[in-house]
Order: sequence, then C-alpha cells, then structure tokens
Amino acid sequence: MIPGDCRYAKTHEWVKIQGSIATVGITDHAQDALGDITYVELPKVGAALVKGKECGVIESVKAASDLYAPVSGTVSEVNEALTTAPEAINKDPHGAGWFYKLSGVKSADATDLLDAAGYTAFLETEK
Repeated sequence: MIPGDCRYAKTHEWVKIQGSIATVGITDHAQDALGDITYVELPKVGAALVKGKECGVIESVKAASDLYAPVSGTVSEVNEALTTAPEAINKDPHGAGWFYKLSGVKSADATDLLDAAGYTAFLETEK
C-alpha cells in the first residue's frame, strides 16, 4: 500500500502536502517491519522541525526507531489519539495513523522526496 498522492523519505516517512500544510506519518512498509507498535513520541505543537532531523520516536515489540521530518515546518497539530491507541499506526498508517501536521511548508521542500514509484523501487533495493 503506497498511495500515489504522497511523497516518501528513504527513512520511511510519508508526507502529503496540501497548500502550505503537510500531514506526516510512517509508511505501511515501516509499520509492518516494526511489528506491533506500542508507543510513539511525537513533536510538540509549535515545534519548528527541520527536514532530515530527528523529531520523535516510535517503539514496537520488536524495536525502537527515530522519526525524521521529511520536510521543514512548524508543528500545527499532533494526532493525540496515538498516545492511547498507537495500534492505529499498524491498522491504518496512511489514514488514522498519521503523526502530525506542519504549517509553513514549501512544496519545493518535497521535490527531492520519492514518489510512489520511486519509493517502491527503493524498497526493492533494501531487500
């Protein structure tokens, strides 16, 4: 499941940009590799995130992994439901399992991210 309306980082985050707002989460591939997700630490509202820098942590029964910002912007909203129900990430990583929204995003910031076909090809190189 790799939606065509998103861009993808090689660190397995997806971003969907609408105007100057970006919604961010992890890919279906990433949640599958992690296994049952038990905890997620998201950035705080108002935090200024820098593309490519760490911005949170995700933990599962298998491993813990850092989260990276796929684009720069200011956190305008976080998915508070994940604090009590992180399993939503496993069930619907591109829907109810979104992580946070950024404002002030420039679409040009995503031009070097992968499209769906590029991300699919990248996954093949990781096998």
